Amino acid sequence: MTRYSISQPVRQVEAPRLMKGEGRFTDDVYLDRQSFAIFLRSPHAHADIVSIETTAASGMPGVLAILTGADYAADELGHVSGHSPAKRRDGSPMFRPPRPGLTRDRVRHIGQAVAVVVAETIAQAKDAAERIDIEYNVLPAHLSTATANDPATPAIWADCPDNEPLYASKGSKEAANAAFAQAAHVVSERFVVNRVAANSMEPRAVVAAYDAGRGHYTIYACHQRPYVWRSMMSQFVFKIPEQRISLLGVDVGGSYGMKGSLYIEVPVVAWASKKVGRPVKWNCERSEALVADDQGRDMVVDAELALDSAGTFLGVRFSSRNNVGAYISMLGFLSTGNIIRDVAGPYVAPAIFAEAAAVLTNTLPVSNYRAPGGAPSAYIIERLIDIAARDIGMDPADIRRRNLIPASAMPYKSPVGEVYDCGDFPAILEKSLQRADYAGAEERKKISAARGMLRGVGMSCTIDPSAGPSPEAAELRFDPGGDVTILVGSTAGGQSHETIYTQIVSGMLGIEAESIRVIEGDTDKLSWGTGTGAARTATIGGTTVMKATEKIIAKARRIAAHMLETGVDDITFEQGVFSVAGTDRSVLFGDVARAAFNPARLPPEIEIGLYETATWSPVVGNIPNSSHVCEVEIDPETGIIRIDRYTAVHDVGVELNPLLVEGQVHGGIAQAAGQALMENIAYDADSGQMLSGSFMDYAMPRADDFPMFDIDRNPIPTKTNPLGVKGAGECGTVGALPAVMNAINDALAPLGVRNLSMPATPDKVWRAIQDCKARESRAS
Repeated sequence: MTRYSISQPVRQVEAPRLMKGEGRFTDDVYLDRQSFAIFLRSPHAHADIVSIETTAASGMPGVLAILTGADYAADELGHVSGHSPAKRRDGSPMFRPPRPGLTRDRVRHIGQAVAVVVAETIAQAKDAAERIDIEYNVLPAHLSTATANDPATPAIWADCPDNEPLYASKGSKEAANAAFAQAAHVVSERFVVNRVAANSMEPRAVVAAYDAGRGHYTIYACHQRPYVWRSMMSQFVFKIPEQRISLLGVDVGGSYGMKGSLYIEVPVVAWASKKVGRPVKWNCERSEALVADDQGRDMVVDAELALDSAGTFLGVRFSSRNNVGAYISMLGFLSTGNIIRDVAGPYVAPAIFAEAAAVLTNTLPVSNYRAPGGAPSAYIIERLIDIAARDIGMDPADIRRRNLIPASAMPYKSPVGEVYDCGDFPAILEKSLQRADYAGAEERKKISAARGMLRGVGMSCTIDPSAGPSPEAAELRFDPGGDVTILVGSTAGGQSHETIYTQIVSGMLGIEAESIRVIEGDTDKLSWGTGTGAARTATIGGTTVMKATEKIIAKARRIAAHMLETGVDDITFEQGVFSVAGTDRSVLFGDVARAAFNPARLPPEIEIGLYETATWSPVVGNIPNSSHVCEVEIDPETGIIRIDRYTAVHDVGVELNPLLVEGQVHGGIAQAAGQALMENIAYDADSGQMLSGSFMDYAMPRADDFPMFDIDRNPIPTKTNPLGVKGAGECGTVGALPAVMNAINDALAPLGVRNLSMPATPDKVWRAIQDCKARESRAS
């Protein structure tokens, strides 16, 4: 038997069943009389639907139903929507485009669903989908993020003529302008943060069954926020009480934010089940996912950094266009506000003005993708700093040392009102430089040059505010045998939540891990919760579980006092044992838990059983931070980049499980390096056709693209939550995106490359080198 505690680097308790193929994912759900759905999607980025003919397809073998946008409207189903808290530039409410589950008049992006076929088998549904005849009137498509809100650009929606559905700004324009007016040096650049796809290991899937007798939908789906999804469907789509929708918990094979927003397929599959009177399953195939999943990033940012003659930062100006696609996903508005929240990162910048406008285009919707605002803003400020250092002849480490917020300034309030509660940013930087042997980098550059290679060193100092105010719920439910079930509103997508919750409860109660079961994200088991996202689970979910456990201990203490015939104040509790202070009399927690279900062993004032619920929300978020150092080597003859060395030092406060934290950092680095080096969603600029619609065209990083990572920590516990935890899920991505790109640009800088953009593919690198050679040749 095994007992765990907080901060033990224990292996995942869920790993054995997942590694042996014994997990239960949505595709593993098979219901009696189950049928299968296939969505027919638009091949055009922008077109009017002239007609849809389904007669021939409906008569094909095995077809149960073909549903179109006309059927969706006839059943008076509502739009797939979300809350809309943001504002437009004029202060009016944000514009959220009306998004039906199936469109009937106009398609506005490649892959938009126009019909769903339900059949006995997947093959029959696919065959029937090919027989549906749709006549389109193709319209001009606009895809450019940079020009989306230009006055000359046609409106995607008549109700949003400027293609700007929301706008946010922070800081003081007057103060920033004054700072720039007195600056000795100004660095100005345009940065393109390219569009990417999450490509989770498990594609999305839905299985739904409608119970006509109860008027109830039961839905299995891979998700992050089941309770929010239930609310959105009950309020906006079906317009029924929430108690008539159940979203059941299953394992989720990765998400990174992509599975956070409610998709049209979820209510449509549920509605299809009602229409055919049978359960319906839909599995998103890999190639379909690239034209059906919400995508990430896609920003064009004009940014400036003002410095005095000594290299001290005076101010930052920042203007971003954030492409949200043709529709705003449930959470698609968040990156517009988040990208301007911390534009100065961990640095002192006395004057800041930052603005961001969401823009509409004929592209797929954009939603959260691992640090949706934090990673792009960190990339931009860190690139500006490196460019400034080169322009004024400072070492990149020295310019950072000069401008980092000192530990003595904590808590620190930034010019845009964000509060950093704790952290020692200079110490993190120094530790990373020492571990990376930054002092020896110049010698390694010479060694690479002797072999005809280019070597570059890049660093970053970043923050990623996490786990802001949002509530979570948890319940601890003991059974008469003394075992416990933890029910939490979070959902796991590979983060090993079961392990950390087990550690908290095992450590606090002194019970064996084998007696603990964890259920997450099941609306039939726990009445309410928030879900997973923004590196919130360890902080908020963990604290909520801790508080429910404290309530369990308080009740168990009263029962133990009765069993030991003493007062509650005389009872101590340690390592799973209740004792009478100053005596050798004691009782195990397990014995108390079992006694809680025996009325004869309880005092009359104590309710039978042992189960407690808790809810908790932080007042403010926390500030995980890190410093990364990356070294790359580039072959100038081919443009191929090899990451040769990588060091990262992080501060995520108290680490509930250091092994899991390192796994999160490793994955975050790989995900960021993938975007920096190769990942890219590409559309044809004229037709809007997807050019990266398979893994033959959309490159993904592999294990052999990376060296061994050197990871260390410098933890400073936060007081924003009782556990002292800071979010660990995103700091790897936030730190790696700028570190890798700074290293690449450092390697190319001696040739004359100033600001190579992402992704730094071999072709792009080779062409940049050739352009520099051509300019040099012309100059001579």
